[in-house]
Amino acid sequence: MKIFVKNGLIIDPDLGLEAVGNLYIADEKVACIQTAAGNFGVLPSWSKEGSIGEDVTVIDATDKWVVPGLIDLHVHFRDPGFEYKEDIFTGCAAAAKGGFTTVCCMPNTKPVIDNAEIVKYIDEKTKRANGVNVLSIGSITKDQKGERLADIREMSQTTTRSTGIMGKGICAISEDGRSVMNAGLMLQGILEGKANGLMVFSHTEDDSLAGTSIGEELIVARDIMLAKEAAYPIHLCHISTKGSLEIIRKAKDDGIRVTAETGPHYFVLDKSNVGDEGNKKMNPPLRTKEDVEEVKRALQDGTLDAIATDHAPHSSGEKDCGYRKALNGVVGLETSFAMSYTALVRGGILTPSELIDKMSCKPAEILGADRGSIAVNKAADIAIIDVDKEYEIKAEDFVSKGKNSPFLGMKVYGKILYTLVEGKIVYAAE
Repeated sequence: MKIFVKNGLIIDPDLGLEAVGNLYIADEKVACIQTAAGNFGVLPSWSKEGSIGEDVTVIDATDKWVVPGLIDLHVHFRDPGFEYKEDIFTGCAAAAKGGFTTVCCMPNTKPVIDNAEIVKYIDEKTKRANGVNVLSIGSITKDQKGERLADIREMSQTTTRSTGIMGKGICAISEDGRSVMNAGLMLQGILEGKANGLMVFSHTEDDSLAGTSIGEELIVARDIMLAKEAAYPIHLCHISTKGSLEIIRKAKDDGIRVTAETGPHYFVLDKSNVGDEGNKKMNPPLRTKEDVEEVKRALQDGTLDAIATDHAPHSSGEKDCGYRKALNGVVGLETSFAMSYTALVRGGILTPSELIDKMSCKPAEILGADRGSIAVNKAADIAIIDVDKEYEIKAEDFVSKGKNSPFLGMKVYGKILYTLVEGKIVYAAE
């Protein structure tokens, strides 16, 4: 498929590029980037004036952003076992509508993603979805019971879509949904990950102190110490407190290889916003206004490397029951870019390039995946976005089965117009 994207603001932090230009796509890859300063790559023969034929799809991106496809390090597609909440097909549809071309699925499914059979099941189902890259995250322990390690090597050596993107059958290991509370076993998990080239994505919460700031901060500190002992990097999920950020900042200053993510709800909302709304119950919970300001500062100074959604769909009955009874979790794939752009770029916290770095380039780097850039000869994973488009977030507009967004009724800027995966249009706004 040949695609000509014309007159867009092309933003690629990896290339140091932020310029109006044209993008030419052929054979699933970026063929050429053309700007006033010159060309990256060679203009294809069909690009010449008057030669663009009917076999070329033309997208007018005037006054729109053209960026590397977004990458989400942290989603729950609920498949297998909880397909009434979400499945691979609806999850991929939500991802594409949100501008995401690659997502990483956490293992707390039923059965748990702890063996090659479940990894293959997800991969086979992904082949029948819309084309979004779905990478499985394997469980650290068998059945997430925290008693013995899962067969991490077996999962790593399974041939999947992930293998073609990052050379391993799964993209990481995690116990997300809970922490591995036995520190010795967690260290074994980090070391087994190291042996197989897989990073641990740490669910940063002490189960006995669930929901408290100290519960998050204890596991952040512990897992950083374990990563230092193992001499191998670790990634920390859904960071939400000032104390955690102070620990991470100190660890980075000391040269410990640690990366960390947060989600839009932790830099947009605080606990004063909760009321009795089940849609504002998540794990970790919303924090104080001071924590929110510290999360924004940490995004700005690089303490936080990435923005992830922790997309966690639930049925209406599981959320429309008041805060106390509601299950933890909120959806985020279809709102993440708009919330982040509105709060961080329009809010003066990040530049456009810095935002794309945290939503695409840096996640790719953390994974070790050959994505997150629209350089010539790279896979044409691309999002085209109208950042001037204002709209209200409404549950009825979601394609995810989950409607449990904490942002319903909010007005935001940033509408995804097109999402391309390997040069194929997998989403086009109506």
